[in-house]
Amino acid sequence: MNIGGFQRFSLIDYPGKICAIVFTQGCNFRCPYCHNPELVNPKLFEAPIPEKEVLSFLANRRGKLDAVEITGGEPTLQPDLIDFIREIKDIGYLVKLDTNGSKPEILSKAIEDGIVDYLAMDVKAPLERYHEITNSGVDSANIKESIELIKSSGLDYEFRTTVVKSQLGKRDILEIAWLIRGSKRYILQKFVPLKVLNSNFRDEVVYTDDELEYLRDAVKREGYVAECVVR
Repeated sequence: MNIGGFQRFSLIDYPGKICAIVFTQGCNFRCPYCHNPELVNPKLFEAPIPEKEVLSFLANRRGKLDAVEITGGEPTLQPDLIDFIREIKDIGYLVKLDTNGSKPEILSKAIEDGIVDYLAMDVKAPLERYHEITNSGVDSANIKESIELIKSSGLDYEFRTTVVKSQLGKRDILEIAWLIRGSKRYILQKFVPLKVLNSNFRDEVVYTDDELEYLRDAVKREGYVAECVVR
């Protein structure tokens, strides 16, 4: 595992649980508004944190922490992700996995093996705009497959979209809500232009809280998802 960061304590990242967060290096998307450029741009990578160091900390904190979130970057690019999750589960933790949905075969393996407890997928855009928004050659069929896998997994989960004003409008948000229709939770994340992959986005005009609530209410009116919230 190429671990680019490790947060030892969080009360907000796994709903209702006290968790630690593992950040993996590397991503196959180049979203310009990404708030973790040091995990995406190889020129910004620091020396990886040894996997044994992370696992040792988790073993020593057993009983004080409930869960571990694995995020990135894009965790499903790590060739030993499944084995790493198994080690965390063997210690006794719940596991939340964050993903961009580009590797449904890895998601499927994790679900089938029963080694994840919570799934969070970033849905970047309507399918027809994925290449544009992510600056990648992602196969949109993989995104759709991952959505369906998560919805039918029987696990707790959330879909979320970082709402950047110059990138996504009301029509885009409603199209995403339709794409994930029937899901239990859709989160609209406010874009905060402090640390970004593309420095031009530091000057981005952001949605106001009222505008985000308007988008949330528009999704609610359509009834595509059981719950839509602004975070």
